[in-house]
Amino acid sequence: MTQLPSAVSVRESGTGTPLVLLHAFPLNASMWSSQLDTLPGLTGDEARVLAPDQRGFGGTVLGADEPSLDPVADDLALLLDAAGIERAVVAGLSMGGYVALAFARRHPDRLAGLLLANTRATADSDAVRANRERIAAAVTARDSVRLLLDEQVAAGQLGPDSQHLVERVQAMVAAAPPAAVAWAQRAMAARPDALDVLAALRVPVSVVAGAQDALVAPEEAEPMLRARPDAELTVLPGVGHLSALEAPEAFDAVVRTLLARVAAG
Repeated sequence: MTQLPSAVSVRESGTGTPLVLLHAFPLNASMWSSQLDTLPGLTGDEARVLAPDQRGFGGTVLGADEPSLDPVADDLALLLDAAGIERAVVAGLSMGGYVALAFARRHPDRLAGLLLANTRATADSDAVRANRERIAAAVTARDSVRLLLDEQVAAGQLGPDSQHLVERVQAMVAAAPPAAVAWAQRAMAARPDALDVLAALRVPVSVVAGAQDALVAPEEAEPMLRARPDAELTVLPGVGHLSALEAPEAFDAVVRTLLARVAAG
C-alpha cells in the first residue's frame, strides 16, 4: 500500500479544464511558473493548472516507500481527490513523463488527455540504469548533490540557445535533497516499458520533442507514435531537454491545442 507523504506541495492557478504539470528531474514545480501564469488565459478560466512537487522535491516530503514511480502516480490520484477533480489532462516533462505514464497505467479512468514532453515510453537500457545507480550511490555516500553540479547537469539539459537559463536551472538542481535525487534515480531505473499503456489509452495524446535535446533525442518519439498513430508530435527547433522553460510560448501552444482536443471530445 502506498504511503502518502504527509504533505504534497502544489502550485495552482485558474479555474478551467484541470491540467496537471509534472516536473523534470531533479527540478521542482517552480519550473512551471510561466505556465501557471499563462495557461489559465487572460480571464483565468481556460485551465485550472496544478503543478505539484514530486516526492522529495520542492515542498513535498519523500515518504517511506521503496523507490518506484507507482506511489508518485498514486500521490497524483489522491491530489485530484483532494482537489475535487474527477479527470485531468496530465502533462509530464522528462521524469514527469514517466510519472504521467505510471498514472495512465494505474489510474486510466482519471486521465482526460496526455502530453509527453522530452521523455520516452520505453524502459531504461542497462547502461542508463547503471548510470542512475552510480549517481544515486554517489549522492547518498556524500550526502550532497555536488556531483550533479560538477557534471553540469543544468547546462546539459538546455539547448545551445538556452544557456541563459543555466543559473535558474542550476539553482533548482542545487536545491534538490540528496535522498530525493537517489530515490528518484532508482525509481526511474525500475520503471517498466509503457508502450502498451500508451497504446491502450482512449484519450488525446500529444508528444513534444526538442530538436537539440541531448538527453532524449527527437527520434525517441518514434516508438510512442507507432504505439499511438493518432498522437500529435511537435518538434521544437533550437530547444533542448527543458522545452517548457526554453520555449514557453511554443510549449503552451501545444498544451492549448491538446486542451481544445479534449474539450471537443
